[in-house]
Amino acid sequence: MSQVNAARRRVLPGFGLTLGYSVLYLSLVVLIPLSALLLNSTGLSWDKFWHVATDPRVLTSYKISFLTSTAAALIDSILGLLIAWVLVRYEFPGKRLFDALIDLPFALPTAVAGVALTALYSQNGWIGSLLEPLGIKVAFTQLGITIALMFIGIPFVVRTVQPVLQDAERDAEEAAATLGAKRFRTFRTIILPELIPPLLTGFALAFARGIGEYGSVVFISGNMPMKTEIAPLLIMSKLEQYDYAGAAAVAILLLLISFLLLLVINSLQRWTRRSVR
Repeated sequence: MSQVNAARRRVLPGFGLTLGYSVLYLSLVVLIPLSALLLNSTGLSWDKFWHVATDPRVLTSYKISFLTSTAAALIDSILGLLIAWVLVRYEFPGKRLFDALIDLPFALPTAVAGVALTALYSQNGWIGSLLEPLGIKVAFTQLGITIALMFIGIPFVVRTVQPVLQDAERDAEEAAATLGAKRFRTFRTIILPELIPPLLTGFALAFARGIGEYGSVVFISGNMPMKTEIAPLLIMSKLEQYDYAGAAAVAILLLLISFLLLLVINSLQRWTRRSVR
């Protein structure tokens, strides 16, 4: 009996071996690089670290990175829900091709995406030339950064919401319809509560990707200090100037802020799942 209970307590066959491989992989991919980042900042005194962290240019780059990443993730949450809904609930010609195109930002090199978006939204581009007479400038503005982050973040939302919609039971929706509930009320009271946890997950993934994005933003942003310079670009600038300690200081502060924001989002996600249950 005790052997049966011990076998039940094992999560995976060969748990010790799999745990060892997991810890090794985590150390090589996450822990060792972060340790190297901390070691590079050891040459900084606390006063110099505070001076670098509170520099107006650094603070502005943080503000631009977090504002644009948040705006892009919020818009992606709405658009990703609509796209996932269309892919799951409707049949139309070219659906498989449309579904495959959702993953294009994953396969496309980010630098290629940045060049393409800059060409489209510049003053002489296909879309930029139409927006220019309206007084809307996209390329080399924070709006352009947001659009680039929306492009690379939309698959995260679609791919986290889509499986939940596919596995959702239709019985409750049909029962609500027979009781006279309108479609919007059915969506708001029955479907949406089930979609909030995956939406928060997609938002967190898109936000985290946007914070660290460099390739697709570096071209369309214009890299103007105090205007369109993002934090990853500032880190690269310091590395090109051989200011490794300063780059490490900016990266550590960016890492801490991102970790705290993701911790808040994950806590909100757990609370939402408990509320739904």
